[in-house]
Amino acid sequence: MDVKATFLSGKIEEEVYIENPEGFQTFDRESHVCRLKRALYGLKQAPCAWYTRIDSYFTELGFTKSEADANLYHIMVEGKPLIIVIFVDDLILTGDDQLIQSCKEDLA
Repeated sequence: MDVKATFLSGKIEEEVYIENPEGFQTFDRESHVCRLKRALYGLKQAPCAWYTRIDSYFTELGFTKSEADANLYHIMVEGKPLIIVIFVDDLILTGDDQLIQSCKEDLA
């Protein structure tokens, strides 16, 4: 699965400011800057913010993080496995077909 707008989903913990984007009209505040509350593509904190958010989401769902690979999560539901691997902004799901479909619906 390709996760759309991956790096726009993360909340950034530290204060990050950017200059006003080109074309942004401020007639009385040209020297002001914008404080970001969410990550943007190209922001160095964006991948970490995304990973922190998806990690807490999978943990809340009951997934266990692999000790061998921090990007691999697994869960057993009624004896059926579901394994998820994160690779940048892609998710690889494998396991029981019904669990995969249910997980896709939850992620949507």
